[in-house]
Amino acid sequence: MDLQLTGKTAAVTASSKGLGKAAALELAKEGANVLISSRDEQELQKTVEEIKQKSNNDKVAYVVCDMKNPADIKKMVEQAAGFTGTIDILVNNAGGPPSGAFLDFSDEDWQHAFELNLLSFVRTIREVVPYMKKQQSGRIVNIASSSIKSSLDNLILSNTMRPGIVGLAKSLSQELAPDNILINTIGPGRIETGRIMELNKKTAENKGISLEQAKKEADRQIPINRLGQPEEFAKTVVFLVSGANTYITGQSLLVDGGLVKAL
Repeated sequence: MDLQLTGKTAAVTASSKGLGKAAALELAKEGANVLISSRDEQELQKTVEEIKQKSNNDKVAYVVCDMKNPADIKKMVEQAAGFTGTIDILVNNAGGPPSGAFLDFSDEDWQHAFELNLLSFVRTIREVVPYMKKQQSGRIVNIASSSIKSSLDNLILSNTMRPGIVGLAKSLSQELAPDNILINTIGPGRIETGRIMELNKKTAENKGISLEQAKKEADRQIPINRLGQPEEFAKTVVFLVSGANTYITGQSLLVDGGLVKAL
């Protein structure tokens, strides 16, 4: 299958590590020009070199970007457009909000989660859409969480903000379809990243069990009986933002090994 990604320009946010990094690497392997971003310049520098080496693609660059800062987002999009004068692909990603119960969080915590995990997606899409409208083509994927389909214990901030991304994408799929701009949302299940290790540690502390025991208990809930790998998740992202996807838009898809039982 020809994914038609050679020479296309992609911006991938929060991508110095984890799922964003995995998506950026797979895009680079397919010949896309890729701009990665995060707040950590040192980590970005290492990641750019790693992606270049693994993909044999030199068209990989970075920009420091705080996803809560509108000026940073604007600068990121402008720099991505510097590759070819436009942007073909946006992979929206942001760090997950902290775990905890309802009474654990202040107004400031809720505001932080809103700005990072919902408003940043709005802002980034707003910046890229004019480029895509001008060329009558574009692909957007929002990386969210399995909480878009089923609430997660002790993750009330995620359970509240992530479904907002789904509503945003569904509405935009209607608005942007006449311009051949397709937008979808992907929810990762338990993918082997630092975020999952962090949540396992929190579970172990709350239950008074070892980290290894917490991991085994969590993995047993997955029908495939193992954590997903970042590259498995990333390949789904790459298909949805590729030229091979011509008719899927406004959808919410889980990559979770069958973990979530909700329809």
